[in-house]
Amino acid sequence: MTRLAGLYLVTPDAPTAPEILAGQVAQAIAGGARILQYRHKGRDRQRREAQARAVHAVCRAQGALFIVNDDPRLAASLASAGVHLGRDDADVATARRLLGDAAIIGVSCYDDLERARAAEHAGASYVAFGSFFASATKPGACRAAPELLTAARQALGIPVVAIGGITPDNGGRLIAAGAHMLAVVSGVFAQPDLTAAARAYASLFADGDPR
Repeated sequence: MTRLAGLYLVTPDAPTAPEILAGQVAQAIAGGARILQYRHKGRDRQRREAQARAVHAVCRAQGALFIVNDDPRLAASLASAGVHLGRDDADVATARRLLGDAAIIGVSCYDDLERARAAEHAGASYVAFGSFFASATKPGACRAAPELLTAARQALGIPVVAIGGITPDNGGRLIAAGAHMLAVVSGVFAQPDLTAAARAYASLFADGDPR
């Protein structure tokens, strides 16, 4: 079973105090989150680094993979497990030089299988597709069909992430279509009980393995 499987948690882009965000992440990991992507697009570098350090410490203590969104240098400075790259971020080769051969490098591929093929060829560790459903986090995101996950599973040799508007009610359909991981933001962080919310997603993966 690949370690890149299961519930993939993405932090909300909010000015939350580092210790509060770390506590929220700890609750979600207790519910079954396996991978945590720290995402913050704000310009407050000091807050960003403080949040990232606090969340990384929790992930390390609880055995979850810690990945930084779109900032290979921050990822390298924290000795994180890896980085996730979007369309306007550094390329895979640049990130790999900064982070090393063992780093996990994910690439957003939206609704584009050819972009995913190119990412795999460049050395990506996994690719992400979506949005599959309407998303409050990115309401203007392009939409992808579940059938894309099936095509990706057949065409690629690396794990596949589904993201965008995923709930415990619709997530099973995406796993059945081919997703190794379900990426979630508000489906966990916006809920009153983060542990229970994470557990609802984690339970979709039979015996902890999506396929």
